[in-house]
Amino acid sequence: MLIVEKIVELDGNSLTLEQAYSIAHGIKVGFAEGVERRVEKCKEFVHQKAKGKEPIYGINTGIGYFANQRISNDELKRLQKNILASHASGFGSPLSIPQIRLSMALRLNVLVKGYTGVSFKLCTLLKDLINKEIYPIIPEFGSVGASGDLAPLAHLALPLIGLGQVFYKGETIDAKEALQREGLKALELDIKEGLGLINGTQTMLSIGVIALHEAKELMRRSHRITALSFEAMKANLAPLNPDLHTARGQLGQMIAAHEITKQLEGSYLAMEFTEPLRLQDPYSLRCAPQVHGASLDVLNYAIQVAENELNAATDNPLVFPDEDLIVSGGNFHGQPLALAFDMVSMAISEMANISERRLELMLNPNMSGLPAFLSPDEGLCSGYMAVQYLAASLVNECKLLANPSCTDSIPGNVGIEDHVSMGMTSARKFMKIVEHCATVLSIEMLVASQAVDLRDAIPMGKGTLPVYELLRKSVPKLNDDRIVSNDVAKAREVFYRI
Repeated sequence: MLIVEKIVELDGNSLTLEQAYSIAHGIKVGFAEGVERRVEKCKEFVHQKAKGKEPIYGINTGIGYFANQRISNDELKRLQKNILASHASGFGSPLSIPQIRLSMALRLNVLVKGYTGVSFKLCTLLKDLINKEIYPIIPEFGSVGASGDLAPLAHLALPLIGLGQVFYKGETIDAKEALQREGLKALELDIKEGLGLINGTQTMLSIGVIALHEAKELMRRSHRITALSFEAMKANLAPLNPDLHTARGQLGQMIAAHEITKQLEGSYLAMEFTEPLRLQDPYSLRCAPQVHGASLDVLNYAIQVAENELNAATDNPLVFPDEDLIVSGGNFHGQPLALAFDMVSMAISEMANISERRLELMLNPNMSGLPAFLSPDEGLCSGYMAVQYLAASLVNECKLLANPSCTDSIPGNVGIEDHVSMGMTSARKFMKIVEHCATVLSIEMLVASQAVDLRDAIPMGKGTLPVYELLRKSVPKLNDDRIVSNDVAKAREVFYRI
């Protein structure tokens, strides 16, 4: 049987969040029909204009503060190499391979839009680096988010000219050697190609898009785990009544209430003879739809901003051959992403916060009516006492990371770049918050399952039972104290499967 390998064809206009995530995790990329013609037309126009009398930013002039310095025709190619070398100024731990891989593909998607002025040969080599798994080492620090991700993108571009180091087949080697092993030849950059590779938001976008995709799945799972906590706490279902949420009219809230309710279909909580533990539950249960829903609304906004940026022309200058125009502007500025990532950082931090409050309720005998810390033998066994400490430490860091980055612009380039977005910082801390929140929700699932066992909360809901059963395949009921971190690690593995 013939197996056709999946490829995402880039055209600069139609990349989606799902496709971007699949590229990050290994799907190969190709070119859509018409890309070569569009790219070459733009390049020829740039070459025609470059040697004229008119100064054109970054093409026949210096960049930034040096924009008023005219570059002679015989130095135009050298300028482009110098731009890459001088801006490869990053430092710190390298980005992950999915983040690097997606950054490369997103930059390529900008180039094939046909507003940059690079050659199709350059685009083809960048595509080959992605598909042959030659990944430039991109340090995490160095971008202020305008003129885009200059330093990270410069590191991204270095292998195209045979410079820098790369990850290749489990090794860290010189880019030139990796190219030789794959039969590829480094380029000599042509007019505008150095600048065309580094102006843009693609590194912060790559990190943010991967985090957004994971946050989207995190929200879906959070509703299932919250429903399990409802059963564990013998909670009152009245606050999930759809009429209550329709009366307010907040879309995310209505969706969250519906999703939590759906998980509880068939649960003992919905049966007439069940008396809830209390008339009004604490807010972390009673107001779960309101809190989850508000976070969901912010997440969806951030996804919309990111999907717009996936297909955005973020160069400076932008080239419009049909209009006989080369226009300098500021599409590289990362403010739309920085604001979105800062907002969604707060939203997901709140999901971790409310999750920790629910798991504390279940551990608190005064609130749950169950043994303290869900201990199988109070006093002799500490039960899940210490998981609350872990959750609290993670939530504490989430709260610190939720402070906005974009409000702390630090000017650069002797005042030319006097307002920057700090969007790279926004994206990086957002990713960390998503990872922490996943752990906190995993702990909530672990604790809720123990509480369900101690309460003998049956029958369980159609959505909660599969979650409980999947966890119990990896983590048995706590009948005696054991190494709790092992339970947390296993619960986190299960979290990504529910």
